[in-house]
Amino acid sequence: MSHDRPNFFAGPYLDRRAELREDANWIEAARADDATRYLLARGSQQLLHVGAAPGIVFLERDAPPVTAADPANWLLLGWFRGTRVVMVDLPLQATVELPPHTRFEELRPLAPVLDAEHAGLLAYARALALWRARQRYCGACGTPTVPSHAGHCLVCADPACAQQYFPRIDPAIIVLVSDGERALLGRQPSWPARRVSTIAGFVEPGESLEDAVVREVVEETGVQVANVRYDSSQPWPFPSSLMLGFFATAKPGSLVRLGGELEEARWFTREEITSGAALAPPSQSISWRLIETWLKGAV
Repeated sequence: MSHDRPNFFAGPYLDRRAELREDANWIEAARADDATRYLLARGSQQLLHVGAAPGIVFLERDAPPVTAADPANWLLLGWFRGTRVVMVDLPLQATVELPPHTRFEELRPLAPVLDAEHAGLLAYARALALWRARQRYCGACGTPTVPSHAGHCLVCADPACAQQYFPRIDPAIIVLVSDGERALLGRQPSWPARRVSTIAGFVEPGESLEDAVVREVVEETGVQVANVRYDSSQPWPFPSSLMLGFFATAKPGSLVRLGGELEEARWFTREEITSGAALAPPSQSISWRLIETWLKGAV
């Protein structure tokens, strides 16, 4: 991926300073810094300003939701635009006093109207919050886990076990298959009318990314592909994917045979896509990046 053209949710929006996660006194350091700002999360939602220009609510250290929070639920996100940012991961049942004109919101529906750097930080926070919620117990012995490494590691509380768990992502391929003049696109039943997208699926254990591209396209559409080429990647925290974008060429004579989760898959011309006969995916998605590149004849 070209660094001057990052995908949405990606890019240098944050200085993570991962080495500071090793500091056992990171909470005291955050509290002592008047400039530290706090981002509130509750479940899969974060606290946002609402109205014409939605964005992250950055709270100061003396804000009631911050002072009332258990520091065990704090995570050091990093430095955003030069300012230390700590996520306060509130319990789902927590009731807090919120500033006026703010509320907890889901990222996905608001992504198209958010500042790109705010969206990236929220994607990061959302992924961490969901990982914490799903790793409350040790997978080896069932003992509750406790946070370490500034919230970026969860450790089994049983000293005899002491398994460490770090955030995980699910790699998924997404590919634009072309026969030169047409692109292979499909749609899922739950999507809006006419919405189509490129072919995607999760990478399986013991499988390379290239192998996953070939397998997924065959499973979903029956089309055999070759000349698999990597384009770029995109964090996709719904809930914890990393989308790995590719281009591929259909082998001559490959027929579309519907399978898998799609209700429709077929070849689309550039005119069908640009005319609106097919509804393209949102511009924030890597799927649109792949389609747009193909429309411009850049592959």
